[in-house]
Amino acid sequence: MRQVYPFSAIVGQDEMKLALEIAAVDQSVGGVLVFGDRGTGKSTAVRALAGLLPPMKVVEHCPYNCDPAKPRGECPSCAARQAAGASFTAVEVPVPVVDLPLGATEDRVVGALDLERAITKGEKAFEAGLLARAHRGFLYIDEVNLLEDHLVDLLLDVAASGENVVEREGLSVRHPARFVLVGSGNPEEGELRPQLLDRFGLSVDVKTPVDIPTRVSIVRRRDAFERDPAGFIAHYADADTRLRQRIAAARGRLPETIVSEAALEAAARLCVALGTDGLRGEITLIRAARALAALEGVEEVGLATLRAVAPLALRHRLRRNPLDDAGSGVRVERALAEVIPAEVLAS
Repeated sequence: MRQVYPFSAIVGQDEMKLALEIAAVDQSVGGVLVFGDRGTGKSTAVRALAGLLPPMKVVEHCPYNCDPAKPRGECPSCAARQAAGASFTAVEVPVPVVDLPLGATEDRVVGALDLERAITKGEKAFEAGLLARAHRGFLYIDEVNLLEDHLVDLLLDVAASGENVVEREGLSVRHPARFVLVGSGNPEEGELRPQLLDRFGLSVDVKTPVDIPTRVSIVRRRDAFERDPAGFIAHYADADTRLRQRIAAARGRLPETIVSEAALEAAARLCVALGTDGLRGEITLIRAARALAALEGVEEVGLATLRAVAPLALRHRLRRNPLDDAGSGVRVERALAEVIPAEVLAS
């Protein structure tokens, strides 16, 4: 089994780590897009996320990770077992974090005819794809801006419906596919299509650290991991366990965490000031703020919490302004200074 760099050992990149923790607490936030320089720990952080996620309950032997608490027959496998009168057993498994390689075929992503069973047994059966494996988990796309257009269109359809529909080779299969989309990439290698960009709940801009102590610490830890992976992972096991427990506790607090009227109004004012399209910005902003409040053990979302997550939720939703050459992050900070000034937070 491949040994993964511990999440707690990542130096700096606090905004990226916060966005991933928020997505782990509340999957309805809508996923995370991490854009930035090469070699800044983007894929390392995403793959380390898997070790932080509390286990989930699934129907045993179900290839679609069905939730035992949901009605039976949600997927083809459970429907067939129910029709046969078979019993359903709940087991705990790690939350899936599935990689979608750039060179993956459409059959590999959505699923296709199981050729081995068709040839050896003469049975027409469906072989589940990556979308089935990612159900109730995370689907990770490295270099997401280089993804082929037909796969982008496919992901948009599934992300919107929460369901994967396969109609090919005489098969007609429909199964749930609700997952958190996590993407990373280098903006120098191409832009992301606006339709897919809008599907990410949070966006993070990652920069190469410029201070010497941080760079030295990163290189020292990476070297220690490569020289003795098992020992390095064991050294940070307690820190990762504490963070895993914190995420699990935040998930438990999330339903009771309320949003103040002041925060709701401020979210609306902020999105109007920035000219974001639709209402997805406000909805994501409130969900992210609620998840952060749950992480911090705060019972009510206030203006300070809203301010902390606003750049993550809104910077990638701004229209380009030819009369304003400031970056999206600067524009969000300017709007925050107007809508939620520092003196309001201090009062």
